[in-house]
Amino acid sequence: MTDPSTFNGPLHPDIAPYLDAEYAAFHNKYLIDRPALHKIPWDPACRAGTNPSELEPCKVGSVRDLTIYGTPPVNVRVFTPPEERPMGGWPVLAFYHGGGWMLGGINAENSFCARTCLTAKCVVVAVDYRLAPECVFPAAVDDSWTALEWIYEYGATELGINPSKIAVGGSSAGGNLSAVMTQRAAQHSPPLPIIYQVLIVPVTDNTTQEDAYGSSLFPTHHESWVKWKNTTPLIPREMLWFRSHYLPDKSKWTHVDASPLLQKDDRVWSRLPDAWIGIAELDILRSEGEAYAQKLKEAGRNVELVVYPGEQTLISRSKLLSNWERMLPERYTKSFTLTSIMLDRWRSLETGIGGL
Repeated sequence: MTDPSTFNGPLHPDIAPYLDAEYAAFHNKYLIDRPALHKIPWDPACRAGTNPSELEPCKVGSVRDLTIYGTPPVNVRVFTPPEERPMGGWPVLAFYHGGGWMLGGINAENSFCARTCLTAKCVVVAVDYRLAPECVFPAAVDDSWTALEWIYEYGATELGINPSKIAVGGSSAGGNLSAVMTQRAAQHSPPLPIIYQVLIVPVTDNTTQEDAYGSSLFPTHHESWVKWKNTTPLIPREMLWFRSHYLPDKSKWTHVDASPLLQKDDRVWSRLPDAWIGIAELDILRSEGEAYAQKLKEAGRNVELVVYPGEQTLISRSKLLSNWERMLPERYTKSFTLTSIMLDRWRSLETGIGGL
């Protein structure tokens, strides 16, 4: 029997009045009696669970799994729209799932990827990067880059995409990897042309401590780590638990491939693509998402920063999907568009909530 003291438990009274009612109901139905990950011994079997809120993937033109042969090989899942391939090839979104660099996988965001493919009229390539603690930093970064390079070099012939219309995106840990990919692409010789980035509740600073205003080894100050410290499921101790497994070597915390917010080269910032950044009002990651948006703006990038009121890190996927017309605007890709009919249909769907 699971020890009840390890459960997530009820919503904290300091937070409950501010939370979106939809999430509060989700927490009380699915999370209240589940063990909090940071309170129990790590077991890779926890990756096998299903997401109780995952929507059924909509039908796209095709879905196929491929292996990119490298050292090591990287698996990807490719979602292709049903329409005829446009002249010049499809725009493509390289998508990196969330899960604290430990959870999730190629099946983690099937619904989100399929709906993005269908509605944004683009190929979506979901990347199955290696997970911690079996494979620590920088394994996930290296796999993400292997996939992105392959998309650019071979995507035209293998996927029917236009290599001049590549966007990257992901949520939480996947948002971290997406930001890192844009910086790597900007420093590549020659630069790899990423035209847009979609960062959903991204982790941009892996140096923050639980006592954000104390005398910690890395005294990074992010207000949201203090203000929203009781917002489940991602409280500071759980975030640090993820980090301790992904980045066990503290000397790596400041590396820009772990903490892209700490990039000090102004030339890199000036070469980054425009961005859509979605953050949750009550999330401990809010401040670092806002800080990353500000750095992009200071570098002259166009940034759409959307704050979801009453939300925590598990932002409703239906709410995210209703913003795709702004996430991937037509002026960047021409083929990344939505119709009002599809938007209305999505807004009528039952909400799905994704992973960290």
